[in-house]
Amino acid sequence: MAINIDIGPDDTEQKDDGVVNIKIGSGDKPEQPVHTKMSLQARKTLDGNIIVTDHPDIDIVIMPTKMKVVSFAKKSMDDTIYATQSRLFEFLYRKGIVALESVKGGNVYSSLEGTILTPEKEIPVDEITLFSVGKFIEDERPGFMYQQAVEDHEEKMFLEPDTEDSTELGEVPHAAQKGSILPHQVRRYIQGL
Repeated sequence: MAINIDIGPDDTEQKDDGVVNIKIGSGDKPEQPVHTKMSLQARKTLDGNIIVTDHPDIDIVIMPTKMKVVSFAKKSMDDTIYATQSRLFEFLYRKGIVALESVKGGNVYSSLEGTILTPEKEIPVDEITLFSVGKFIEDERPGFMYQQAVEDHEEKMFLEPDTEDSTELGEVPHAAQKGSILPHQVRRYIQGL
């Protein structure tokens, strides 16, 4: 299910189509009205947490009742997953959503969590955090689209090679010995041992 967020000059209200309007600014009048829309692949859990699954490397869970953001690796943990999680929490820190000193490893393997800052006044913390996570994913999207294109090109190169990169069956003649590894010395491929 996709969640649509609509941030504009109207007061916060939940519409029937799932679009949320949030007033941004100080006091009764917004300083500068903002109107934007975003679509995310997300779902809501039974206890009210929001799980965003748009990123190919990590799942991001927003826990409004515990005032936390947690990221989980989708695959096995490696340096690229940790770097992605680190970029997420640095982004949320720069946007004023998460306290940087609160970011730490979670109790689940390869997870990071950070505490959402307590707002000065009554604002919809979960919608603002969800919108910030969406902006992070938008910033990351060109990188993982490029990575997917490279992987698709490499797969196509191996599965459907061009005529100059492939040979037909029987085009290369058989020989008793080919290459640098001798058939009777498979384990001793370095000459002189």
